[in-house]
Amino acid sequence: MATGIRHSLVTGANRGLGLAFVRRLLARGDRVIATARHPGKATALNTLTGDYPGRLHVLPLDVGNDKSREELARELPLVLDDAHLDLLINNAGVLHSGERWGKLQSGILEDSLRVNAVGPLFLTQAIAPLLADGATVANISTQMASMATRTEFRSPSYAMSKAAQNMATVQMAKAFAPRHIKVVALNPGWVRTDMGGTEGQLTPEESAEGLLKLIDGLREADSGRFFDWQGEAMAW
Repeated sequence: MATGIRHSLVTGANRGLGLAFVRRLLARGDRVIATARHPGKATALNTLTGDYPGRLHVLPLDVGNDKSREELARELPLVLDDAHLDLLINNAGVLHSGERWGKLQSGILEDSLRVNAVGPLFLTQAIAPLLADGATVANISTQMASMATRTEFRSPSYAMSKAAQNMATVQMAKAFAPRHIKVVALNPGWVRTDMGGTEGQLTPEESAEGLLKLIDGLREADSGRFFDWQGEAMAW
């Protein structure tokens, strides 16, 4: 990890857990780049840019779109101004609700894979030169991606795409090992967000706080592993 001011990038940062990450990173002193599909509509993020002048940049990104990822990769060096990223949080994701056995649709599965697994993998590859040696890549996963602990049929496209993202985490950990970049999959817990619903056990702030504490304490030996928000190892 680089010394001095830390630079962090959070995708899917306009609400929920992503927004909570941005707030906590800014509060601790990081310079933050936050992405959203429609930055003009990201009211909370745009308010934060006024609260932290020069410390927060909001950029457009549709993580499932090739051209959008390429455009972000082109724009980042201008925003970073010769600095490198110390932390990348691949948070953007999609959950299609209401899937039923016998009524599954290939388009929903394909979209889930594109946004939740393919997008973060290729975004990380595209901006790899901008990551500092020793940086951390945190892929936000889910307990539903744990094949060993599934007890019910539920949201198969989401679960399958996040399980694929977990494998991408392992692959990236191996690829980045020579640069001492740590890559981990993180289960944020059941969070009260638009995706998690109103019955979630954690606020976005509680989850983000726990996850950042875990991220800050990671060792190289932890790269390629799957943890929950309290730092406990998750079963694959």
